[in-house]
Order: sequence, then structure tokens, then C-alpha cells
Amino acid sequence: MDDRAKLRVLLPHWIEHNGEHAEEFRKWAERAPGGVREAILAAAALIDEASERLREAEARLKE
Repeated sequence: MDDRAKLRVLLPHWIEHNGEHAEEFRKWAERAPGGVREAILAAAALIDEASERLREAEARLKE
């Protein structure tokens, strides 16, 4: 399997995995006190941004 083929498998996996982490972060943020909550939500937003970049990479791989 060449690198492009591996990336076709890895990218969707990474995107899904990130989504699972972001969801878990948000669940815990609901239980956390103010400043902690905000920091966890910010981390979840960064994971969402990373996933968006991975989706862009996935789309470019298909070009």
C-alpha cells in the first residue's frame, strides 16, 4: 500500500477520532467550573478546526 492509499484510510479515521474526542471534551466541559469549562471548550473548538483541515486534506487527496 502506497502513502496515498494509506492516507485515504488514515484521514477519515483521524477525523472520526477527533470528533469523538471533541464530543467527550464538551460533555466534560458541562461538568467543569467556569474557567475550566471555557478552556475545555476552546480545546474542543481547536479539535474541530483540526478536523476541518483534515477534511481539506482528504478532499485534496481526491483531486
